[in-house]
Amino acid sequence: MALRSRSQNRVTAGVFLASAVVAAALVSWIHPNPASGQQPSSARLPPPTFHFVQPEPINFNDHDGWTQIFDGKTLKGWDGDTDVWHVEEGAIVGESSPRHPSGTTNILWRGGAPANFELKLEMKLEGSGANGGIQYRSLSVPPRLDPLPADLTPEQRTRKQQELELAKKHAQWNLSGYQADFDFNNQYTGQLYEQGSPRGIIAWRGQVVATEPGKKPTLLATLGSSNDLKAVIKPSEWNQVEIIADGNTLIHIINGHIMSVLIDTDPKFSQTKGLIALEIEGSGNLKIRHRNIWLKKLP
Repeated sequence: MALRSRSQNRVTAGVFLASAVVAAALVSWIHPNPASGQQPSSARLPPPTFHFVQPEPINFNDHDGWTQIFDGKTLKGWDGDTDVWHVEEGAIVGESSPRHPSGTTNILWRGGAPANFELKLEMKLEGSGANGGIQYRSLSVPPRLDPLPADLTPEQRTRKQQELELAKKHAQWNLSGYQADFDFNNQYTGQLYEQGSPRGIIAWRGQVVATEPGKKPTLLATLGSSNDLKAVIKPSEWNQVEIIADGNTLIHIINGHIMSVLIDTDPKFSQTKGLIALEIEGSGNLKIRHRNIWLKKLP
């Protein structure tokens, strides 16, 4: 075996010395010497703990960060036919009767065209024919004024002619767009209906639905049976209604229960912002009341 030179031995000794210093430093860091009285900073910190905290209970009357968009006294900031809409006992009321029918019409909030937001209000319907809803991310469009079919009975012709005249009268308040539906018989209440669109009802009560370009809507999940959700809706009483519109996700909530969800990624129909309005339609004697209307804009 060849003898090492002195320089080679010095290099080898230096490597061993460096290795020893590093090893000693690691040992002292992992296993500190109690006698030294020195503890690493990490040893002085308490062990990590994890807290799982329940969210605060539902508080419909929490208005922190919200803006009241109906003053409870006047129709200031709202635009609709005053033959149909008025303020009564702190509520915006739409009213219709056989003698003074409303047809299908809206009262529009003129405070802007929100994109992402939460909207909450209370609604009460009176009259078995009452049908209404909340329009949002909606657009002003002219009404469809189709000619009357030739094969109508005299009674049907009279009714259709009346509807046509009312549509002309209310043309300036006609809308297309998303609607949180609400009817007295709760057949449709909670669903997501698209007014003035061939899509019509997109997400029925109890459904989570997604849309994509060129495809039929897809059912992603269910929120419970339609009848079970219907049971939490109170006919002829005040109901707490909330809408969340955030990006492509639209959520309808009534009395603290999610009724329907739509994830709308079909650019042919989806709207990113638009008008908010209250709708009335239906036959017979009816009233639709809306109060405590609050809006919170989201990023």
